[in-house]
Amino acid sequence: MSLRILSLGIEQELDVVASRQRARQIAALCGFNAQDQARIATAVSELARNVYSYAGTGRVEFAIEGNTAPQLLVIRVEDKGPGIAHLDVVLSGRYQSRTGMGMGILGARRLMDQFDIRTMTDPAAGTGTSVTLKKLLPHDAPLLDPASVGAMSAQFTALAPDVTVSEMQQQNKELLATLAELKSRQDELLQLTRELEDTNRGVVALYAELDEKADHLRRADEMKTRFLSNMSHEFRTPLSSIRALSRLLLERVDGDLSPEQEKQVRFILKGAESLTELVDDLLDLAKIEAGKIDVRAAPFEVNEMFSALRGMLRPLLVSTTVELIFEDPAQPITMMTDEAKLSQILRNFISNALKFTETGHVRVTATLLQNGDAVRFDVEDTGIGIAPEHQQIIFEEFSQVENRLQHRVKGTGLGLPLCRKLAGLLGGSVSLRSTPGAGSVFSAIVPLHHDEMPEPHVFRPDAQDAGGIPILVVEDDRSTQLLYRSYFRNTPYRVIAVRSVWEAEQAWTVEQPAAIILDLYLNGGDSWRWLAQIKDDERRKRVPVIIASEVADRQKAFSLGADAYFSKPVARDELLAQLNALCHVH
Repeated sequence: MSLRILSLGIEQELDVVASRQRARQIAALCGFNAQDQARIATAVSELARNVYSYAGTGRVEFAIEGNTAPQLLVIRVEDKGPGIAHLDVVLSGRYQSRTGMGMGILGARRLMDQFDIRTMTDPAAGTGTSVTLKKLLPHDAPLLDPASVGAMSAQFTALAPDVTVSEMQQQNKELLATLAELKSRQDELLQLTRELEDTNRGVVALYAELDEKADHLRRADEMKTRFLSNMSHEFRTPLSSIRALSRLLLERVDGDLSPEQEKQVRFILKGAESLTELVDDLLDLAKIEAGKIDVRAAPFEVNEMFSALRGMLRPLLVSTTVELIFEDPAQPITMMTDEAKLSQILRNFISNALKFTETGHVRVTATLLQNGDAVRFDVEDTGIGIAPEHQQIIFEEFSQVENRLQHRVKGTGLGLPLCRKLAGLLGGSVSLRSTPGAGSVFSAIVPLHHDEMPEPHVFRPDAQDAGGIPILVVEDDRSTQLLYRSYFRNTPYRVIAVRSVWEAEQAWTVEQPAAIILDLYLNGGDSWRWLAQIKDDERRKRVPVIIASEVADRQKAFSLGADAYFSKPVARDELLAQLNALCHVH
């Protein structure tokens, strides 16, 4: 959507002054602060003076583009003059002339968010120059619609007879205000410099102390991990002996037992098995924390894993009032991840569900998510449920919730924390939905293909030997990142996934992308200004940008320099076809 505000002809020197005055008035009505008003007015004034000096006549037009915040102020200055010879030299700042030609153009370019100039110097084909200036409105500026733009246009009355004097007075005010602000900034910088000098030594000492503390914490963490690992190994041998001797006694190898003795030996065996489970969980946690556990990804069928779990967990059904149900997926699902670790997560979920379900069922399901890149495993029970205030506690180590079944089903408090860490190791996550008295649903979302992704909010470049054309994907939603990775699998392209504009800038310093896929709203903030910045940067403006967003403002995106625009969800074939065209891949 483009809303025209005003159009001014430039035929005499008074019109140059008028264009400056109107530019400042329009900027004020659009919500710009005093400094931006002065910048916009100065840029327009410089270009209007160029029109009057070198072309004789021309026009200045003001318009608003975009129907979502922040909108875009667009100013177009046109003439039918002789054009600008050696424009590239002028824009580079190397052009020297007695008249100062080119200085106004460079100044206007620095003052605005975006600048585009086109010139023709061939009399046979036509001559003239067109300059387009663009500046994003402030975030807190009101959204302008046709009615408000019409009301704005109505406020522009005829120019006063002494417009030149009043405009000169206004410029003097702006200059005095700028000088006063510069003096204030200089005083602030001097004060800040003194403060920095005073505190520098303290900061250095603090860093040294922090380094010492961090080293101490690292050593303590290493000692804890080593202790857990050693303790676990040391406990295994005596526990194995206790279990073996208990079974020998129960099998009456060395003679019969009285009923009371048999009862006591069974207590010993049960305690040894509980301690063994605790030791195993501690050892797994220690390995994960130490980074000593590897993911061994291999292809497997989900229904085959369910079949193995069904046979393995059937002995846990000690009551005929509870039914264990495995629902095979409607369509076969083949996963490429660590089946053993995924089975361990589900075994913990199912054994917990069986412990705290007295009647009803425990149902295990697997669902391929809509984007096709991850599977959600649900373990639903009709047990006692968990209160909302306790639903996060159970995922903390050694934390358990007191309930009426706790005395009958003792646990270690390590199973669910282990599930959470194993799921994270596989690139997924765990969650819980529960209603006290109605049951619980423990869920694990695991990627269909195990793929090492960067840690959240930290950009890590791809391996140097990774092939493919680099595509910078600026997207804060993890599932959408996974979707793009699946789109580009077995294609000439390679994804560089980041979650913010800041990460995108860091990624660009490591490797220049061949194209960018950009979401317009990232973690609640917009990326319009970043799009304007890269398209106004001579070194980066030729990198094609594809917008993929739920925001419907196509015209503004193209106005700021986007090369293509897709509304989510993006179809794979359309996205690849557009990339092939922009990157010249055949």
